[in-house]
Amino acid sequence: MTTRTVLILVSAALVGLVGVAVYENTGLAQNHDDRIPHVETKEAVVVVATAKTPPVNDGLPMPGFEITPGKTALMVTDPQNDFLSPEGVAWGVVSKSVIENGTIENLETLFKAADETGLPIFISPHYYYPYDHRWKFAGTLEVLMHNISMFDRPGQLDVTKFKGSGSDWLERYKPYINNGKTIVTSPHKVYGPESNDLVLQMRKAGIDKVILAGMSANLCVESHMRELIEQGFEVMIVTDATAAAITEHYNGYTAALINFRMIASAIDNTENTAKAIRAAYKK
Repeated sequence: MTTRTVLILVSAALVGLVGVAVYENTGLAQNHDDRIPHVETKEAVVVVATAKTPPVNDGLPMPGFEITPGKTALMVTDPQNDFLSPEGVAWGVVSKSVIENGTIENLETLFKAADETGLPIFISPHYYYPYDHRWKFAGTLEVLMHNISMFDRPGQLDVTKFKGSGSDWLERYKPYINNGKTIVTSPHKVYGPESNDLVLQMRKAGIDKVILAGMSANLCVESHMRELIEQGFEVMIVTDATAAAITEHYNGYTAALINFRMIASAIDNTENTAKAIRAAYKK
């Protein structure tokens, strides 16, 4: 690799253009499109990625991820109104990323592919109960979530006014979640699954590979990715089936995408992932 190539890769990473991997073992082929940010070098074409674009020669290994029926599951964090509905309390800061990535539609595409093939679906939801608001300390966005009553419910066993609330599922996802087959875990309380039963439920179901998507990219999705990898799961991220807050000074999605590329076994877009799920179940 030339010095010029290295400088290009470093510069691309700094602006958040990190690769999405495409894998031969899922039947997907690498491709190049003139609309995709890329540079020509004497050695190779270097393609760095947006949420929807696979990388080529981005200087990082591509371990890959093979969908194995019976061992692989779709896992979605926080497919709830407070993140994904225009009436949700977080919509003001996540809407730009959600709309640009097509997150709402892409999550439904993944749900549909999983439902049609029999790929197991796990949901890790986010709920806060009155006693959670009495915590003695909290991090930055914990404070914000409590202040705006995000994911609030009156109690663990109390579903008063739950339907259509910020804590409820986005309406279009309900046929895939409330179907008697999807496993909804106990809620995670901050960002990761350390405080719920997700790992136990997946182990009991014989799952060791996870296709991960949901909200929000740099918080719950990234935290679930990190913990599942530490627990010995193989994880891939669907990069346009997630989104994050974008504020005046910070872009949560850019922060997450870099870490997805550097930590997960694979990252890919919804179109390719849905095709790979269907292809795996035709074998």
